[in-house]
Amino acid sequence: MRLPAYAETHEKGELVRRVREFVNGLASCRLCPRRCGVNRLEDERGFCRTGRWAVVSSYGPHFGEEESLVGSRGSGTLFFTHCNLQCCFCQNYDISHGGAGEEVRAEGLARIMMHLQNQGCHNINLVSPSHVAAQILESLPLAVEAGLRVPLVYNTGGYDLPETVRLLDGVIDIYMPDYKFTRSDVAEQSAEAPDYPEIVRDTLKEMHRQVGDLRMDASGLACRGLLIRHLVLPGGLAGTKDAMNWIAEHVSRETYVNIMDQYRPCGTASRNSGLSRRITPDEYQEAIDFARRSGLHRLDSRRSSRFLFR
Repeated sequence: MRLPAYAETHEKGELVRRVREFVNGLASCRLCPRRCGVNRLEDERGFCRTGRWAVVSSYGPHFGEEESLVGSRGSGTLFFTHCNLQCCFCQNYDISHGGAGEEVRAEGLARIMMHLQNQGCHNINLVSPSHVAAQILESLPLAVEAGLRVPLVYNTGGYDLPETVRLLDGVIDIYMPDYKFTRSDVAEQSAEAPDYPEIVRDTLKEMHRQVGDLRMDASGLACRGLLIRHLVLPGGLAGTKDAMNWIAEHVSRETYVNIMDQYRPCGTASRNSGLSRRITPDEYQEAIDFARRSGLHRLDSRRSSRFLFR
């Protein structure tokens, strides 16, 4: 069986060099599009409010993810506290905005990953990793030497610098970014990130260059590739039609896409009239139709049961 990307990179001696480059970058942190420039090595805090060490909210087997990640024993999710995007409607608002969690050093992250693997999880699912990519890499040599061998999933909001993602080449097995917004005004209103549409497009292309379309093993579990998530917003605010057309044209018509229907006005979204309601069944079906008309056909089949109770 082929080793995960990070294990192969470690065997070549390259992973340790990448760790040094990432960690040194924390001295004037510009690892994400916020480019705050704070010295996180001295525990200074920028937009993400995370200093020298990662903060972990929770971890454990998760059975609500895509079927190709969950399998029979679950996806080993590791939820990082805070976020470099902080959408006003975040469904994990207490984590991303509230800061619920505890600091964990490299040795602790490695132990958590090994614990998830030992529980039988099919992968390590790094949730909101963008602002702690350096800390994740710092833990990987320790985890590899302890026997970590399951795929790494980079489960991100999509607000990642392409230059940073390039440094993850040969480390991440499965990229799972969101494509949240196609309009700058919506991205600014929702996440104070007017450059999100431009950033995420460059990032998606770089991720696909590294790992290609999502591939499964003989048992149907994802082992390598790109999986894009898109949350449908009320009133077409996510720009679903444009997002699907762009993916089909600029990434691949073989892209595996999860079009999600679970939007609800969490956090401070209720203060925004455009985001203050759930989506309708018609809006969700329209999103699916947009994807199919664009030529995308690998759509995740798992649906929430929310509409069954309307």
